[in-house]
Amino acid sequence: MSHQCRACTAGLEHCHGALIHHAHLRDECTEDDCLTPPAAHDMHLDCSAVGCVCDEVGAVSAHRVG
Repeated sequence: MSHQCRACTAGLEHCHGALIHHAHLRDECTEDDCLTPPAAHDMHLDCSAVGCVCDEVGAVSAHRVG
């Protein structure tokens, strides 16, 4: 019995981390140095699920003038 996941056993490109989707920032993976494309992730999370506030109205913008 193998302890590898099905994608590992099949030799498919994939990631064991979760892809966090931000409203105004680049997506980020929970795995360090992940280079796999977004479609290769099985778990996708909205950034608010992990405590990020980038999608809240009134969040501070680096491009705000005044």
